[in-house]
Amino acid sequence: MELLSGAEMVIRALADEGVEYIYGYPGGALLHVYDALFQQNKVTHILVRHEQAATHMADGYARASGKAGVALVTSGPGATNTITGIATAYMDSVPMVVISGQVPSDFIGTDMFQETDMVGISRPIVKHSFLVKQAQDIPATIKKAFHIAQSGRPGPVVVDIPKDITNPSDKYEYIYPKKVKLRSYTPPLKGHSGQIRKALNMLLEAKRPIIYSGGGVILGNASSELTQLAKQLHLPVTNTLMGLGGFPGTDNQFLGMLGMHGSYPANLAMHHSDLILAVGVRFDDRVTNGISKFCPTAKIIHIDVDPASISKNIRADIPIVGPVQPVLSEMLSLLKENKKDQNEEAIHAWWKQIEEWRSSRGTFPYDKGDGSVIKPQMVIETLCEVTKGDAYVSSDVGQHQMFTAQYYKFNKPNRWINSGGLGTMGFGLPAAMGVKLSFPDEMVVCVTGEGSIQMNIQELSTCMQYDLPIKIINLNNQALGMVRQWQDMQYNSRYSHSYMDSLPDFVRLAEAYGHVGIRIEKPEDLKPAMEKALAIKDRLVFLDIRVDPNEHVYPMQIKDGSMRDMWLSKTERT
Repeated sequence: MELLSGAEMVIRALADEGVEYIYGYPGGALLHVYDALFQQNKVTHILVRHEQAATHMADGYARASGKAGVALVTSGPGATNTITGIATAYMDSVPMVVISGQVPSDFIGTDMFQETDMVGISRPIVKHSFLVKQAQDIPATIKKAFHIAQSGRPGPVVVDIPKDITNPSDKYEYIYPKKVKLRSYTPPLKGHSGQIRKALNMLLEAKRPIIYSGGGVILGNASSELTQLAKQLHLPVTNTLMGLGGFPGTDNQFLGMLGMHGSYPANLAMHHSDLILAVGVRFDDRVTNGISKFCPTAKIIHIDVDPASISKNIRADIPIVGPVQPVLSEMLSLLKENKKDQNEEAIHAWWKQIEEWRSSRGTFPYDKGDGSVIKPQMVIETLCEVTKGDAYVSSDVGQHQMFTAQYYKFNKPNRWINSGGLGTMGFGLPAAMGVKLSFPDEMVVCVTGEGSIQMNIQELSTCMQYDLPIKIINLNNQALGMVRQWQDMQYNSRYSHSYMDSLPDFVRLAEAYGHVGIRIEKPEDLKPAMEKALAIKDRLVFLDIRVDPNEHVYPMQIKDGSMRDMWLSKTERT
């Protein structure tokens, strides 16, 4: 029998769960836990400079690895500083366990120093939350937290632990459960075979089918199955922002991202399709535009592990509740057995139409200008070229995020790390750090803007302490680019508080943190400087790139229109 204190149980349980890194910041309510952390060597703690960054590091790790990331923070402001990161993970279904300290049990509800109701505050943005009431419950609670975070539709879980529960003087028997079963929580393990068979028959009969896949394909490790199905049936494929990399971005069957800033051929193909195979998606507003006008001639097959997502926004004709990987695997098996022929003549005509759309506008065309200024699109194209499309790329939120989604060709899943649902500025840098820490031999790049990078720029200090040589691509247009774009298009160019007039010298700032800074202002310097930066393997390099401040992201859907209604430039619309 092994006797451990509550604090020791927290760390031992994380080690027994296979956790290698936790990201955190100490404080009074957690000092017993931090002392236990000091006295072991199985779990490595990364000291961030702000608790929000701890959650984003855990998030970036989870998106790249598929395993739950772990954040460790103290009570009060330490806990509340994680809320944005928890909401970011919740909106994108990212597995995460956040362990927060709490004031002693007897003082909960007394407004004690640094007391907040973390369970209550986080309730709308977590998959589940626990308040630990006795030390003996810690092993089982940690096991449950990871099980809930990583199974079904993944998401964040909060474990709130009062300080007295971690008292080092109180020892209890420690047994870490090998498995856990929750009577009230039974996510599906497979789809309904009858529905899958119906879906396949409908696919084979369709004349203008399209696959619309999302983050659920990546979270569900189903990229291989999705690609096989698309190839065998020769179907066009479009991805959501969160689904990029779920199907190879350089493959000719890929039409580009769809939605608000989706490609011309992808949005038109969706609008004119007669059947949509929606896999691991939630039909959110950034895709559908005006719901009443969404894909008027299309039947919809919707596969998702979360039954609440099916028919929530758009009614599904054939709903299939289940993890996407086993559902697609069963569909592939049925396809081998099915003797019913696909309508090849209709599919050929459908592809002919798609190629006409593609040749008329391209996927994401843009005006390259007279060559005197750097276009942001050119930066991402160059990044994709010099990294051979094989980097882990994180982003913040804004124009630079959309340019990256449009012009970086992701051929593998789990390589595109961005905040899609919540749209969190300040996400990119710490997320890239979480990826680099766990994949030290991989190229990890953060694409950001001068607004976003300043939200968590203090983490350059953490990068120095833990030797995280990521590359930062700052598309510096001296403004909140996406805000300014909307002000251009909808507010008659009234730029209310969207320009930044007092930016720091990012090169000198990076150097002050001990890193390498490079400024790029001429198009001819872009590729050589980027190659130089990527060749510096052992240092963080901050590339401050001055880009055209007047560039917009196109296409852009016209509000409340159909998917085919888009601005193609400042003066041209479909």
